Amino acid sequence: MRPSVDPVSGPESHTGQRSPGAPRGLRGLCSPTTLTGGLTELAWVGAHVLMYPLGTRMEALRPDPRRRTGEQPPAVRALFCEDPLAARVPVLLVHGLVDNRSVFSVMRRSLRRRGFAHVCSWNYSPFLTDIARAATDLGQQIERICEQTGHDRLHIVGHSLGGLIARYHVQRQGGDRHVESLVTLGTPHQGSVLAHVLPTPLVRQLRPGSPVLRELEEPAPGCRTQVTAVYSDLDQMVLPTHSGRCDHPDLGARNLLFRGVGHMSLPIHRGVLDEVAATLAGLRPAPRPGRHIAAVA
Repeated sequence: MRPSVDPVSGPESHTGQRSPGAPRGLRGLCSPTTLTGGLTELAWVGAHVLMYPLGTRMEALRPDPRRRTGEQPPAVRALFCEDPLAARVPVLLVHGLVDNRSVFSVMRRSLRRRGFAHVCSWNYSPFLTDIARAATDLGQQIERICEQTGHDRLHIVGHSLGGLIARYHVQRQGGDRHVESLVTLGTPHQGSVLAHVLPTPLVRQLRPGSPVLRELEEPAPGCRTQVTAVYSDLDQMVLPTHSGRCDHPDLGARNLLFRGVGHMSLPIHRGVLDEVAATLAGLRPAPRPGRHIAAVA
């Protein structure tokens, strides 16, 4: 389902109220959308547990010979892209906490089917203790991808913590010189109160108001990366759910609210897949600093 875009400071609900974090009450919890989303989340989590071992292997990326010969990529019916060269830009998928690239099994196949020539994923250590260190490692992976593909810039799609790692690299380590656009899915841009449950060094960085999150609130003038933040009102990990919005004034992020989609289901939801593909293909309005574009699906 494609959301309608409304250039306001916060997304409008179906009743016209601009309060993405407001409780929807018992009726909202028992709505068909919420019940369907909850069942989908349970089914996908079960499937993902079975697929998890297959995602531990690192993925290799092959260079595109068409880059050297100038051959145009084949036309793909599902990719509505005005510029055929957009399909050649590499797409890097970054998973969340204690996860691996298997969470992107559906999205990776969907993007390739839509015509994106280079779609790869990056596994970082499950024993990660620091977001800044992970962002540095991500920068090294980006350099390798650019060298292998011959491209100077790429797109990143980050799920949960992966989106925060990518944002840190873009904002604080000069990663915007290589990252054309960043799409985050269920990323705790403003932290999550659940991070108080587990007092590990990394999880403490995800608490609202942590030093890392305060660092990300600092000015980032001239950032060249276009940011889109996808979040859900049924996210069980990012609480309150509106913490999945990216409201940094210098980034001018495009915030998309999807109703009734669980945290783990965001990378497989049909509407999210459509929005990610359209965003990477350049078919969505570009974010502008000082102005937030919000939408509701």
